[in-house]
Amino acid sequence: MAEHISKQFDLELETIRTRVLQMGGLVEAQMIAAIEALLASDLDALEQVIRDDALVNAMEVSLDEECQHIIARRQPAASDLRMVMTVIKIITDLERIGDEAQKVARMGKLILTGDRIHAPRFREIQKMADIAMAMVRRALDAFARLDVAGALDVARQDRTLDDEFDANFRQLVTFMMEDPRTISMSIDTIFMCKAIERIGDHAKNISEYVVYMVKGKDIRHSTLEDMEGMSV
Repeated sequence: MAEHISKQFDLELETIRTRVLQMGGLVEAQMIAAIEALLASDLDALEQVIRDDALVNAMEVSLDEECQHIIARRQPAASDLRMVMTVIKIITDLERIGDEAQKVARMGKLILTGDRIHAPRFREIQKMADIAMAMVRRALDAFARLDVAGALDVARQDRTLDDEFDANFRQLVTFMMEDPRTISMSIDTIFMCKAIERIGDHAKNISEYVVYMVKGKDIRHSTLEDMEGMSV
């Protein structure tokens, strides 16, 4: 009987792990769709990204309820409890990544439907988005493989993404100073860049949860140098 209960518990844990990865796949698809729609100036596709955010929200609620039920029924301890708590934290960040993808789509619609003096600079946004999406994929892969080294790679990538945001911000400020007619479009573009930069922050959060899940070490608020110096 005890062995049967143990196997059933293991199956429940594996199920929520799989569903987290499915939610991650949905969020990644949202991000890709938002950027592709921007580059194609496809307003209908941008609107679809905005609507699809409800699917991500529903997955978060469902997974959170499932985790709460596992805690109540199974009363997990040690590494099993860390895994369940990690899932609860990860799905929160995935839901927020979905929110940021929706924000990119909303800002894109504003730019594409507004009076444009110059063509929007979406190529720079695409470069940032490529880095952010790679971070999300790497963080989820680290979760799937219990890969601490891969999780720390995400923290390193976050610095690259921050540098890209700073460069784009300075460039857009320069455009506004040189031609006030670009102010509205440039501000909306800055909001898009910030949304993508925040996606990177959420991916970094996920990578930190992976380290906690595997090693039991809370590395939140640690510097990259401190993280790399830990014997994780």
